Amino acid sequence: MSAEPLLEETLIKRSQQKKRTSPLNYKERLFVLTKSRLTYYDGRAEIQKIHLRSFPFWKNGNAHSADKKFRRGSIELSSIRCAEIVKNGGGIIPCQNKYPFQVVHDTNTLYVFAPSHDSRSLWVQSLKEEIKDNPVVSAKFHPQFWQEGAWLCCRQAEKLAPGCEEYNLFGDISRKPLPPIPGEERNNERQQRRPAPPLPPAAEGDNDEEVEEEVVVALFDHPGTEPHDLSLVKGDEYVILDKCDVNWYKARNKYSEEGYIPSNYITEKTSGNLVQFVWYSKQVNRNQAEELLRKEDKEGSFIVRDSSTPGAYTVSLYAKSAAGDGVAAIKHYHIKETQGSPQQFYLAEKHLFSSIPDLIEYHKHNAAGLVARLRYPVGKQDKSAPSTAGFSYEKWEINPSELTFMKELGSGQFGLVRLGKWRARHRVAIKAIREGAMYEEDFIEEAKVMMRLSHPKLVQLYGVCSQQKPIYIVTEFMEHGCLLNFLRQRRGSFSLGSLLSICLDVCEGMEHLEANGFIHRDLAARNCLVNDSLVVKVSDFGMTRYVLDDQYTSSSGAKFPVKWSPPEVFNFCKYSSKSDVWSYGVLMWEVFTEGRMPFEQSQNHEVVTLVTKGLRLYRPKLATPAIYDIMELSWHERPDERPSFSMLCLMIYDALEGDTPPPN
Repeated sequence: MSAEPLLEETLIKRSQQKKRTSPLNYKERLFVLTKSRLTYYDGRAEIQKIHLRSFPFWKNGNAHSADKKFRRGSIELSSIRCAEIVKNGGGIIPCQNKYPFQVVHDTNTLYVFAPSHDSRSLWVQSLKEEIKDNPVVSAKFHPQFWQEGAWLCCRQAEKLAPGCEEYNLFGDISRKPLPPIPGEERNNERQQRRPAPPLPPAAEGDNDEEVEEEVVVALFDHPGTEPHDLSLVKGDEYVILDKCDVNWYKARNKYSEEGYIPSNYITEKTSGNLVQFVWYSKQVNRNQAEELLRKEDKEGSFIVRDSSTPGAYTVSLYAKSAAGDGVAAIKHYHIKETQGSPQQFYLAEKHLFSSIPDLIEYHKHNAAGLVARLRYPVGKQDKSAPSTAGFSYEKWEINPSELTFMKELGSGQFGLVRLGKWRARHRVAIKAIREGAMYEEDFIEEAKVMMRLSHPKLVQLYGVCSQQKPIYIVTEFMEHGCLLNFLRQRRGSFSLGSLLSICLDVCEGMEHLEANGFIHRDLAARNCLVNDSLVVKVSDFGMTRYVLDDQYTSSSGAKFPVKWSPPEVFNFCKYSSKSDVWSYGVLMWEVFTEGRMPFEQSQNHEVVTLVTKGLRLYRPKLATPAIYDIMELSWHERPDERPSFSMLCLMIYDALEGDTPPPN
């Protein structure tokens, strides 16, 4: 059979080391598709083509010697069971190629990343065409990634679990038809033998008209830092041109200027989007709402916030006593929805509205059963702009000459930490990595992935200075330092609600890591930080993989976090999101003891014995039995019996809630 290539292109492949906890690798490879094999080779396409074509046996259809010299992998087409795109579901793609597809063969899945939609379509169509007569073709496949021990699409934890979506032999008919292979004529006889399936019916109103533009509103000012950026002005409208990744979009302003903008600085301009209104606060729970309203101390102060029920909203309203005794009441009213069509919203059943903004506008002028009119919208106190995933799109390497070093903040596992400024205006924390403290090359590659993990409850990594020694890691600056010291310094001043709010902040950060298949491995109060708005954020996630300290990486070492580790970690070094859940239970215990050391009377080796025998930390005095139940759920011996972070968030949110029923 001829080895003449059908397709050649430099793509990126994903590989996983054999250990489950090893980091994913992304490597550039020259992929070559022939009638019999899919093969990939070392290096860039231009270099490899020169190497491979320099061998005379390639031209004769016998590329064996050249193949052997540069080949890194090869798959017989007859063994391929499925070739299809990967639906990423908005997750992070940690390489420059953003269009993944998969090749399922034997018992393995090869993930490949193409540089464009057209490139991916061409590869998927070509592979489907070559394998469609294979007897091993699958009936079903997994449309999302296998990551950190589970299929992201269906959460099955068995890698060989049957697929959850029907595999289409001819292509994904939910997308536009794939383009034909350039220069290749279709074989009429084969087409007649296996006719293509009928096209799906056109959606109502579907035509060739231009797609409606997506318009967004800026929530914050953002001065572009690089020439390819677009500056944002709070309240102005912008048209989205391209969603480059989850954190950065390409946009156009009213002057037809184009550039990159941070996705967390904008919100969609639609009538049902509450984020654009000053009275709505998305990241505020019941306890925080009450603190904000008491601080405002005005009759009729109110906040509209997310309810404990997903997709529902609550109005928190402050009213002073009619007796004039200075006693204030805070009521929490669920915004109710009618059944049937058209859907309407209400606080008092007699007053129905077609939208929540209309409802709020009415109750600004009429109490209508509430304890007071909605007179003063109270926003979150931390109205400062959020952190961005890096200072600009695809900018992770920072020039050290742009950093100003200020006061020393302390020393961490890897070296000295200082307060600094980037380009004299952005306050940052700068960690200087002590020589010999970490696997630097591996970390620098991982930093590109970690930088894309952007969430209000994660300490943002802005970039690295990797071109000199020592290496610098540049992160978001958190004014109040580590959570452990914050708890100890303010011991005795915390309410039950404020302690639960701390736990919820950490849980929401960990939920985001869990959703992106990222394991922390060293979650504890010492590795969380507090900003000047008293928001707690998770820090140093994934860093322990790069530690070179034997005492820290071995469970026999004095520095190893045994007291925060589940049995599968200190016995077998088996990490997962469920081992993070155990550590989170210990962190909750730290919070409710206001910073005490877990198992403070026991040495590490004694803790291993005690935990293995089933002993768990006692209930702190400040923790109710219901809160201690959450901790105990996190400490199940079997990882699969521990709750997910999503479930823990719901439990803690429920503990913070207890809203007042609507007035009659």
